[in-house]
Amino acid sequence: MLSNVPNWREYRFLRRRKLPSAQALVFLGMLLTASAPTGLFYSAARAQQNSSTPVVIQPGAPGKPSRRLPSTPGKLPPRSQADVEFMQGMIMHHSQAVEMTALIASHTANQDLRSLGARISSSQSDEIKFMRRWLKARGEPVSVAMPGMTDMDKSSHPMALMPGMLTPEQMEALRKAKEAEFDQLFLTGMIQHHNGALTMVKDLFDTAGAGQDAELFDFATDADNTQRAEIRIMQAMLEKKIPEEKQ
Repeated sequence: MLSNVPNWREYRFLRRRKLPSAQALVFLGMLLTASAPTGLFYSAARAQQNSSTPVVIQPGAPGKPSRRLPSTPGKLPPRSQADVEFMQGMIMHHSQAVEMTALIASHTANQDLRSLGARISSSQSDEIKFMRRWLKARGEPVSVAMPGMTDMDKSSHPMALMPGMLTPEQMEALRKAKEAEFDQLFLTGMIQHHNGALTMVKDLFDTAGAGQDAELFDFATDADNTQRAEIRIMQAMLEKKIPEEKQ
């Protein structure tokens, strides 16, 4: 078992050997530091165990006492109402994109379009889960009713006010189309849809005080980059499709 008492015999022996006073003081400091874990630091550790609030101890310099640092509980970063409305609106926005991609399997045999649709569906479904978690962690509702919107409006026009969303007529035309016609309507419709998402991101960052939350900032930035890339892919698919139809 280690003793809490410093080895004073060695210190006195060094003094008898006429060790320079500065070196003797250094040695004394080493002895005091060696005894600290079972003395000063042990008491601090016991105090931390007996407290429900985390305790942070800053060791002092040799010969100086340690001090307790103030601790603050973790808090979510500040958010603006624009942040909340952006997440709520983007959940609805993404939901229509997933609905559109769900039609691909039964409406076209185009493998390129099927691959693209699978990527869009997977990424936007994952992002919907993230946005729901973000809102719930902050005590916010996942969806919000628009002013003047009745219960019937919510079911028939749930995304009427979101930028780039396909109208009920456009969605109905997409459901009725097959093969080449479906491919054309899907690509033009999804480009419109993605451009609407870019508008939503721009509006968020143009709002004073919005977009400061780190998670939301990363999400919105990634969504912007991803949808810009997908727009370029879909535009290339349309350009390839038009010459094929003329042959």
